[in-house]
Amino acid sequence: MSASHDRKLRYAMVGGGRDAFIGAVHRRAMALDGQMELVAGALSSDPDKARASGRDLGLADARNHGRWEDLLADELKRPADERIDFVSIVTPNHVHYPVARAFAEAGIHVVCDKPLVHTSAQAEQLVRTVERTGIVFGVTYNYTGYPMVREARALVRGGVLGELRKVTVEYNQGWLATHLEAQGNKQAGWRTDPERSGVAGAIGDIGSHAENLAATVTGLEIEAICADLGSLVPGRRLDDDGNLLLRWRGGVRGVLVASQIAAGFENDLRLRVFGSAGSLEWRQEEPNQLVHAPLDGPRRILTRGSPWLSESSRRACRVPSGHPEAFIEAFANVYLGVAADIRARLAGVRADPIAADYPRVTDGARGVRFIEKTVESASSDRKWTPMT
Repeated sequence: MSASHDRKLRYAMVGGGRDAFIGAVHRRAMALDGQMELVAGALSSDPDKARASGRDLGLADARNHGRWEDLLADELKRPADERIDFVSIVTPNHVHYPVARAFAEAGIHVVCDKPLVHTSAQAEQLVRTVERTGIVFGVTYNYTGYPMVREARALVRGGVLGELRKVTVEYNQGWLATHLEAQGNKQAGWRTDPERSGVAGAIGDIGSHAENLAATVTGLEIEAICADLGSLVPGRRLDDDGNLLLRWRGGVRGVLVASQIAAGFENDLRLRVFGSAGSLEWRQEEPNQLVHAPLDGPRRILTRGSPWLSESSRRACRVPSGHPEAFIEAFANVYLGVAADIRARLAGVRADPIAADYPRVTDGARGVRFIEKTVESASSDRKWTPMT
């Protein structure tokens, strides 16, 4: 890769072509700060659609590919100063592993959407590959990019809540309250298909976000799970509703709810952390506020961009306080963390940990294990299923 550190980072995208939802979100997030540019892609599993999608985005014909294998082969033949710096993988889940492993084995930095892969065996293989090659590997748990999530993390890790006692996290959506996949909806189709989505539905799609949010803020790992999963829409093959009791390491108790049949709800992700000295509450639909309720004082509402917040929270803001920032900016913060790490490696220095703040491949692997153990617990007669 080029030794220049002040240029835009070049990236390729796999997936995310015409009619895709999340690919456009990723591209807009990467464009937000002017640090990255899309130069190559294989944007669909359909070669003709892939090339048409690339033309839509202005890709040069020579770097607009019908297959991801051709994309990788072409990049490896190019001079180092022309090659992509990283690949962004925004395909349905079943494509994540082969693409991520191939690019990682080739020494190309990777950003992959979540859940990372289908199985823990695949996840551990990726972890070992990253350790061996030394590449940057980010996983887009985008909610970790919100400034007030980073403030919540700073407060919890700083001991403001005292000894942690309980963590509850909910992610409620209503978009799958009907048998939408039977009506030809593309997003519903692959997310409810075991071959493409994996062993879980709602738990894999949004429950993994809930687990990651709680773990990111608290630093806790789940010790055991007692799960009840249901497919409440007749004819659905994967879970669309999940209710979990959790035991976190260190004696902390918890509850996790993930539902996509919560009729009337849009994207209601919320986290509550309770300690011996107070509590915190954050909601994704009101992302610029964090409620802190101390045991011995009045509740206070902390707002994004305020000068008294932690440095990690302030650095995640782009506009002055009082101006809302949200979903795409959170994605952009994850990508900025990846970019900071890549640029540091190009310069041969250690990255600033506040700048290089993003979920790693190990976070993705933990998320896959969480999904597997939740499904195991739901089908077991045991009250508690250990995570190990």
